[in-house]
Amino acid sequence: MSVDDLVEGVLNRRRRDLARLISLIEDEESSALDVLSRLYKHTGRAHIVGVTGPPGSGKSSLVTRLTAEFRSREKTIGVVCVDPSSPFTGGALLGDRIRMQEHSLDDEVFVRSMGTRGHLGGLARATSDAVRAIDAFGKDIIFVETVGAGQSEVEVIDIAHTVVVTDVPGSGDDIQAIKAGIMEIADIFVVNKKDLPGAEKKATEITTMLDLDTRERTWRPPVLLTNSRSGEGIPELADTILKHHQHLVDSGEMKKRGLQKSKDELRELMKFKLTQELLQKLQGRPEYEKAIERIASREEDPYSVAERLIAEFLFKESR
Repeated sequence: MSVDDLVEGVLNRRRRDLARLISLIEDEESSALDVLSRLYKHTGRAHIVGVTGPPGSGKSSLVTRLTAEFRSREKTIGVVCVDPSSPFTGGALLGDRIRMQEHSLDDEVFVRSMGTRGHLGGLARATSDAVRAIDAFGKDIIFVETVGAGQSEVEVIDIAHTVVVTDVPGSGDDIQAIKAGIMEIADIFVVNKKDLPGAEKKATEITTMLDLDTRERTWRPPVLLTNSRSGEGIPELADTILKHHQHLVDSGEMKKRGLQKSKDELRELMKFKLTQELLQKLQGRPEYEKAIERIASREEDPYSVAERLIAEFLFKESR
């Protein structure tokens, strides 16, 4: 399928073409970059909501309930679920997403699972581009559900406008609640499974943590109690998500974040492209292989060699 056909298919909201594009993104096909480049001007309209938290905190059930709630408000929804990868195929171990099958017949809901393929931080390397493709497809709200890896799972803040951090009663003591990392990125805290003993205590612990936070904030993360099985608290959570989005727009934070994200993306893409080009030109050359041997034999150090090779590469390119 040509790049033109794929671009047209996504813009005309053909689900099969969107799925095909995301597969190309995951496989790191060069044609995917051509399509994304053409689609870029059609992005930036979706509200991206990251949902993260420890394993077993009900992230999938929460996203399923929120999807139903926003559909009742006539919002179109995209969902990207990032799962652990199969060590054999590289695919998402939970790819079928049985709990989200209730939305499978709704054309206004697009759900895609992807494996991390060894990438750390709670997201797959292709997640950002997949979200951009769904944005161009025209979805109003895009949920990004992360793996559930713990306190280091903070990359979602680079993609999402609103980050929802979930927790459940009995997942740790008050010291656990104030640890750095994942707890610092939340725009909204959700204590799920509120029917379990200790839910109110968990909410109080998180509120105490927020009281100890001395950073200047224009938005204090609210702490909400939900039950994703019964649906309790889901409408209030949906209202809060929309309220946070409006706050970002009204305060100018949305524009500020957009500038920072564009700066970060450009820097990362330049690093990726330069690294690719440098390695393509060096790999297989005798001087490159000899440099590796000299490093292995401790005749040279990798820091000096890397600096020298890059300097030589830049000098040749400038001539």
